[in-house]
Amino acid sequence: MSEITAVTFDLWQTLLLDNRELGRARAQVRLEGTQQALTQSSEEYDLEHIREAYRACFRQCRQIRETGLDLTFRKQVELFINLISPDLVSRLPDPVILDIMRAYSDSFFVHPPIPHADMHSVLKGARDMGLKIGLISNTGMTPGVAFRRFLEENGVLHLFDILTFSDEVKLSKPAPEIFTMTLRSLDATPDQTVHVGDHVENDVVGAKQCGLKTIWIEGFYEREDPSDPRTQPNIAVSGLGSVMPALRTLAA
Repeated sequence: MSEITAVTFDLWQTLLLDNRELGRARAQVRLEGTQQALTQSSEEYDLEHIREAYRACFRQCRQIRETGLDLTFRKQVELFINLISPDLVSRLPDPVILDIMRAYSDSFFVHPPIPHADMHSVLKGARDMGLKIGLISNTGMTPGVAFRRFLEENGVLHLFDILTFSDEVKLSKPAPEIFTMTLRSLDATPDQTVHVGDHVENDVVGAKQCGLKTIWIEGFYEREDPSDPRTQPNIAVSGLGSVMPALRTLAA
């Protein structure tokens, strides 16, 4: 068995805990910020109309991510704006687009997710084991730059050797390329690396198909077919606090 030299972590529902109420609150901040920015540019739209464009943007971005790709944050916001009105981006001054991007991004700090209580101790424990640490995250509606700021404010950014965000590399889990590019940055091979995450398809299937070992955090998603070997992790744990014993088992 190869020595374990690296571990990569998912972000949402692994290191950060989120819920629908927080997501809806962030969405409201984005919608109201967008409406305000458009009004200042003499573009008047009802909030419910903007909400429908936002939902359509979410659906289209999800379809793109299901193919293993992603949009840059600016392209995602421009898609949203043009769903409000065709070619609206071309009619808006760049400062207005930047204002909408800020509303999109800063909503994350108005209604932030909850850092897992065990986040710091697990990352520090992995570092104390001598492991290189990476992060592989599908960013959703929040850009990687906001996550970096949040991780720094919570005192853990320095514990990572590499952070791979889907909006920055235009790839999304479970695409193999997003795993392999992260491993290249860590100078680690798949059989030397463990991936930790909550999502069956993105984190277990995605990592396993690249040859990584997997620790699955149960409770957020279910394995639709428990007999499917593709979705069988090396170790399943009940929460982030149980990751260190699992890592030690895989490294033994």
